[in-house]
Amino acid sequence: MDNNLNITYITIDAYVELDKYRFVYFVIMFTAYILIICSNSTIVCLIVIHKNLHEPMYIFIAALLLNSVFYSTALYPKILFDVLSEKQIISYLACVFQYYVYYTLAASEFLLLTAMSYDRYVSICKPLQYPTIMRKTNICILLVVAWILPAGQFAVPAAVSVDAELCSFNFKGITCNVRIHTLHCNITEALYIYGFVCFCNLVILPVLFILFTYIRIFIITYRSGREVRRKAAQTCLPHLIVLINFSCLASFDVLVVQMETNFPKIVPLIMSLQIMLYHPLFNPIIYGLKMKEIYKHLRK
Repeated sequence: MDNNLNITYITIDAYVELDKYRFVYFVIMFTAYILIICSNSTIVCLIVIHKNLHEPMYIFIAALLLNSVFYSTALYPKILFDVLSEKQIISYLACVFQYYVYYTLAASEFLLLTAMSYDRYVSICKPLQYPTIMRKTNICILLVVAWILPAGQFAVPAAVSVDAELCSFNFKGITCNVRIHTLHCNITEALYIYGFVCFCNLVILPVLFILFTYIRIFIITYRSGREVRRKAAQTCLPHLIVLINFSCLASFDVLVVQMETNFPKIVPLIMSLQIMLYHPLFNPIIYGLKMKEIYKHLRK
């Protein structure tokens, strides 16, 4: 605790020894960050520049990739700073803010995937109503809700954490996530219940809705001709792959937090790196290679 500034600092235990390979770790993480920013931004720029990509499906893809840029920018600068520092510390308020941004953007990813699945559902199952339903106003509403709803819901636990009394000042992990609650002297049952409600609203319900829409799409396309099935597979498969990938990573992240004592130290490290490295790089590759119209412009 810095008494002059009234700032509480906590120590970061990143599960890895940095002394010997500090420069190697920095180069790897910095390269990954640059690749994430460049790959995601490239596809976003292509969608903005080319008018034939100004369709709801590509707008949602651009929003999803932009979300990855925000997510990485919230995490990587602090991680790069920690790698170069002799002692890894962070102010408690900065840790709470990182925790807030971490889960807000992760939840936004699920809601954006939900909006994308709804767009595909209307396009394939209700093609005549598509222009009426997916108007610019409705698209804007879906995008605003995808970012504002998680921000509002996670503001409550973040505000509670700011005023919480700390009994520990050693945080285990690369980034500040739900493990921040292990630093508190007391965790109220109401906070657990609220967290479970947020998890249901922002993860469980969106995933169930996405599965419902894709099941409906597959049933309808199965009864249709080969060309319809090919078009549906071409547009829906990338979304489904991204959903499965992100859902698995998010589930493991929650599981590791809840059962931390039952896992070796390397497991939380691997899962954190998967979410930080693999997923933000996975999205632009999937959409850049699997979406035919984007791939055309990418080749040019």
